[in-house]
Amino acid sequence: MNINQKALNYLKALSAETITNAGTGHLGISLGASSILFALFKDHYIFDTSDTDFLNRDRLVLSAGHCSALYYSLLSMFGFDISLQDLKNFGKLGSKTPTYADYKRTEGVDFSSGACGQGVANAVGMAIAEAVMEERFNTVGFEIIKNYTYCLVSDGDMMEGVTMEAASLAGHLKLNKLIMLYDSNDVTLDGSLGLTNKEDVAKKFLAMGWNVITVPRGNSYFFCTHAISSAKRSSKPTLIIFKTTIGIGSQKEGTSSAHYGVLTKEELERFKTSLKVKESFYIPSDVRELCMASTRKGKLIHETWNQNLAIYSSTHPELYKSFLAFFDRKKISFERILKNVAKYDGQSLAKINHFVLSELAYQCPQMLGGTADVSSSSMAFIDNAGSFSSGYRRGKNIKFGVREHAMSAICNGIASYEDFITFDASYLSYSNYQLPAIRVRSANKLPVMSFFTHDSLAIGDCGATFQPVEQIGNLRSIIGNIVFRPADYKELVAGYYINIKEYYPISFVLSKQDIAHIDGTSFEGALQGGYVLQADGSKPKIVLVASGSEVELAIKVAKELKKKHTVSVVSMPSIEVFEKQPIAYKNKVISKDSELVVSIEASNDTKWLKVLGRNGEMFGITDYVECGSGAEMLEKAGFTVKNITKFVESKLKDKNR
Repeated sequence: MNINQKALNYLKALSAETITNAGTGHLGISLGASSILFALFKDHYIFDTSDTDFLNRDRLVLSAGHCSALYYSLLSMFGFDISLQDLKNFGKLGSKTPTYADYKRTEGVDFSSGACGQGVANAVGMAIAEAVMEERFNTVGFEIIKNYTYCLVSDGDMMEGVTMEAASLAGHLKLNKLIMLYDSNDVTLDGSLGLTNKEDVAKKFLAMGWNVITVPRGNSYFFCTHAISSAKRSSKPTLIIFKTTIGIGSQKEGTSSAHYGVLTKEELERFKTSLKVKESFYIPSDVRELCMASTRKGKLIHETWNQNLAIYSSTHPELYKSFLAFFDRKKISFERILKNVAKYDGQSLAKINHFVLSELAYQCPQMLGGTADVSSSSMAFIDNAGSFSSGYRRGKNIKFGVREHAMSAICNGIASYEDFITFDASYLSYSNYQLPAIRVRSANKLPVMSFFTHDSLAIGDCGATFQPVEQIGNLRSIIGNIVFRPADYKELVAGYYINIKEYYPISFVLSKQDIAHIDGTSFEGALQGGYVLQADGSKPKIVLVASGSEVELAIKVAKELKKKHTVSVVSMPSIEVFEKQPIAYKNKVISKDSELVVSIEASNDTKWLKVLGRNGEMFGITDYVECGSGAEMLEKAGFTVKNITKFVESKLKDKNR
């Protein structure tokens, strides 16, 4: 038996034993894809275990995240900070080896991709980021940035819509440093792939502009490594279709029961015997040495890169200076941004946001983002920055096309490559398409900005399909996602500050219609999530709390109510940020002594009740509204000074009965 086969056998044994010991895991792909990932790690994957954040390292995304037992076994064999004891702790609470790899928890993991398909889009984002830096900093003789992004995918990934959205864009952009490793075993959890899918994947990807390589013997290390070598020479993104056998060598081989399969102890022993492995949780010294040769090679590549970078600093001093400063966020002047966009006060938040984006991009070379084919109406684009394309890698605006889900997941990938400032944009009513990616973004704490315009019934001329009633609540329900609905440019810029300085993912909800100037708004107050905009004594009888375009309406309602009562107005652009503040501050903003606290927002989000307290009442949207002008639709929904004043008076009367 040659050493490569021996190493592969021990890898399979280690993966299977990890799963059996835990009593959970995905045996099928952990065995079936073992030759693919072993060939990648041994011969192609560039990494440095002593510095896992090495900028020019290769990236690996497990869109098929259920192969984690195999992945951890490889990380352990190749010298990452995963011990054999960590493999024994697979799936245990608090371990470094959760059943789905978590890049915030486990060294060597580049991304936690979540549900099937999203990893493909994450990998596309990483490849875009690599292309940006390669174009900006590489010169003749100095390849400062030249890394590949690999993505392991399964039959399940290939059926997800987000995969095809992302792959279509990748082919169009000719992202040749992107290589997709397709573990094609024709079996899914419920049975044969043929029960649900009979399409020709190779032809589909060829039509999308990909290079396609088919490997009939995908369980052979030799054929796997040669296919990856060939892919690295392509001028297009490459899909390698490895025809494999799920659960190969085990008693569950070739069956759907192998997908989420666990061998019994007796089955495991028979399986290990067939591999000529006698030990338990063991890596022989010759196998370890084989793997560590590749590890040392990666470290040497990193050291050589450092040496070349030192020479580069002398021969290209200005480029080197730009390279060092590329991801610097400390230099951003929010005072400059506030000063330069103040002249646009009174316009729609969508328009003002366009100028904020452009001002920020002027200061930040690492700014990059785009929209799902709505830049002309959402205004979410950067002036004088060009569009990123196959022929122009310096463009800061990405035209994602009508691919909302992939757009947000791609931006997650861009942000995770390194410290890019990135954004995506669409209409608020379309945000539902993006929720899975925003959830992954929030779980991974990736500071990506989403801009959702056309934020209320004020958009007009649209039926129920386009009325953003539930969407704000959906976005607010995602743990870790900051929703920011500003009332003017000061509050908008405060949201940017929270994203860029505090590294929170943030969803901006912005008006399409112009919003009148409001006296008393505060950048500093907005940084707290909510603040008193108009005070009326220390213990007002009524507190009106509003966000976005409804702040102006709340001020008008307060003016009417003040004829009889003491009323304060609170602007609250972000419930999530406000909830993070000290209790004393929150009680100061929303007085607990007030008889009535009323939220005013064009949504049906009940999260307001948590903020308002025991004397709280919501005034929101209770039903869809028939099509009309924006003013007509708001009036139909009751968003008028007269109607809200009547509502408040009625609720106050009920409280005093």
